Amino acid sequence: MIPINRTYAPVQAIVDELARCGMRHAVTSPGSRNAPIALTLAGDERIEAVSVLDERSAGFMALGMAKVSGRPVTVTCTSGTAAANLLPAVVESYEARVPLIVLTADRPPELRDVGAGQAIDQIKLFGSAVKWFVEVGNGEPGRDWATHLRALACRAWWTAAGGRPGPVHLNLPLRDPLAPVREEIEHDDWQGRADGRPWVEAREGIRTPTATDVAALAAQIAAVSRGAIVCGALNGDVAESVVELAAAAGWPVLAEPTSGVRRGSHDRDNVIAHYDALLRSETFAAAHTAELVLRIGDTPTSKSLRLWLAGSPQVVIDPHAAWHEPTRAAETLLHADPALTCMTVARALTERPKSSDDTWLPSWRTADAAVPQMLDEADDCAEPRAYCAIEPILPDGAVIWVSSSMPIRDVETFFPQGQSNVRFLANRGANGIDGVVSAAAGAALASGAPTWLLIGELALLHDLSGLIAASRLEADLRIVCVNNGGGGIFDFLPVSDHADADLYEGHVATPSSVDLAAVAALAGLEHHLASTPDEIRTAASSPGLVEIRTERSDNVRAHRDLLDRIGRRIGFRA
Repeated sequence: MIPINRTYAPVQAIVDELARCGMRHAVTSPGSRNAPIALTLAGDERIEAVSVLDERSAGFMALGMAKVSGRPVTVTCTSGTAAANLLPAVVESYEARVPLIVLTADRPPELRDVGAGQAIDQIKLFGSAVKWFVEVGNGEPGRDWATHLRALACRAWWTAAGGRPGPVHLNLPLRDPLAPVREEIEHDDWQGRADGRPWVEAREGIRTPTATDVAALAAQIAAVSRGAIVCGALNGDVAESVVELAAAAGWPVLAEPTSGVRRGSHDRDNVIAHYDALLRSETFAAAHTAELVLRIGDTPTSKSLRLWLAGSPQVVIDPHAAWHEPTRAAETLLHADPALTCMTVARALTERPKSSDDTWLPSWRTADAAVPQMLDEADDCAEPRAYCAIEPILPDGAVIWVSSSMPIRDVETFFPQGQSNVRFLANRGANGIDGVVSAAAGAALASGAPTWLLIGELALLHDLSGLIAASRLEADLRIVCVNNGGGGIFDFLPVSDHADADLYEGHVATPSSVDLAAVAALAGLEHHLASTPDEIRTAASSPGLVEIRTERSDNVRAHRDLLDRIGRRIGFRA
């Protein structure tokens, strides 16, 4: 590392340590005060840095990169309200357990609270939404300061990545010179370890379940015949161990798409994809009450599943002990690695569960198998079919980013299980619609894999800057957008029935009437209008924006009619 000057040298030391720790992606936004940070990140050959104009979009793009890579990603911005625009992504990072390192540039102390431009109070700007905050300060250039900064950078990396992953915020007050002008500065003072290792390495082992915990859980499973495993979103591959335990127990696996268990080359005989549609039938739910539920990952979105869960004793396996348990029905929270726990418990099940109910698992399988056929019989333009249309064209390794509101619900309810190994991702920490396009673009850039974004028009319009950034960075992003003239999810809620119709339309449903073809042209993207599953598949086979136009009122009827017909088909009408 060759230090440039007294302003750049501390930044160079921090970035060098982050790269030594394993950082491979960074997102920058333009600015004068953060120029030393942005230029240092962009100039490091070990780091793939991308530039995004809008800080809110930049934060979500970094989050998408971190979610798909599993490593901390750095995002940097200039001082003032630029830093405040990172808050939504920081909140999502914390809630969704995604590692981020936020490097905000700031005015030095002598330029704070005196009327200097772009100077706001950035101390603990993100409050409790970060795992760790550091005001880096302005030390005296020399070996002691350089050593401190290197250790600080390593701690930032391991704090973001370790334990319960999340965001770390380093605030850097930078004085002139902000330009990379050469100064005489002691070269040796700023060097890292000669062998290329980080200044500090933190090692965190897998949290293994105790023999007592394994024996207790195996005994609980063996004591019941009507149990289930529920898999929600989580960071890590659990599919093989989950299906091994399900086979040993004779239980169904209710697998949310983002769990990674619904699709893949693993044994899916016990995997139930359409549990949300089945549990919408009150009679089916009542007839399939579980004596014990083993929960892995975050609680899925499905309201019907949550209601069903609330009536059953639960054991939650959580590697971070994050208390993600909204039903309050869990009797045990097991702080251990889910994959290792499931595998160990499966092999401890020497006594199979009671076989007094041989119909339990077959009844789930039979009902689940009926849903795809019913979906195929729905109208071509029905929204429940729109997002599922891409399923046949998904290659192994594809990434599917699912927006909040209706897309995540339709995908959870209707997207089928299948052989292709694809990865579903979503911003379900805080469940917002902000930054969805940016996050998907970040995932596409970091993964290098073809990426599909399933989204509604309001979430798309909410992140137009992300659309422009994705196009500017040439992200391999295929956007499938249902345009139903407003917030379709609200039409399913009581507010749509009880509010004044005009006020509801203008302030809740909020139709935009924006021409999405013009939006695509603005971003330099191909635009295709599709109205059948075949047209969606053809248009979504390459990067661009695919628009499916529907009516909100028709959508409500289509969902209710389809779910009612499913209930009748499986013999458990609501």
